[in-house]
Amino acid sequence: MTDVEAPRPPLPPFTRETALRKVRAAEDAWNSRDPARVVLAYTIDSEWRNRDTFLSGRPAIVAFLAEKWRREEEYRLIKELWAYTDNRIAVRFQYECRTNGQWLRCYGNELWEFAANGLMRRREASINDVAINEDQRRFCWDTPGPRPEKHPGLIGLGGR
Repeated sequence: MTDVEAPRPPLPPFTRETALRKVRAAEDAWNSRDPARVVLAYTIDSEWRNRDTFLSGRPAIVAFLAEKWRREEEYRLIKELWAYTDNRIAVRFQYECRTNGQWLRCYGNELWEFAANGLMRRREASINDVAINEDQRRFCWDTPGPRPEKHPGLIGLGGR
């Protein structure tokens, strides 16, 4: 195993506690808006579907994320564990961003599959965008950076 594929705990098989830790670690990494940091959670040959875009490998993922966060200003994300098995985790998430002056709340579901070393080898994301007014925003912490510990998750925000 090379340095770039060093184990990334927690490792499968997942328990509820370790799945929750994996989800929060992913949320924190994505809220950094740093593609070089985020990509380290994925295998070198990771396969992605993001909406209607299909990607393979770390270089493609880095390029995709860099463009995403160039376009989606003031991005803030909350992920929530939906279900888990030995090496798979299902997540629901919401994020808010501003694109071309319009605020959006994006609702999504992700299916994750992990290699034995704890790196994600497959990610499938289905996402829908809803235009919102600025006064409808719910994710208002300083960015980039993790969601503050006392900021409610999706359930605490009413789930919608």
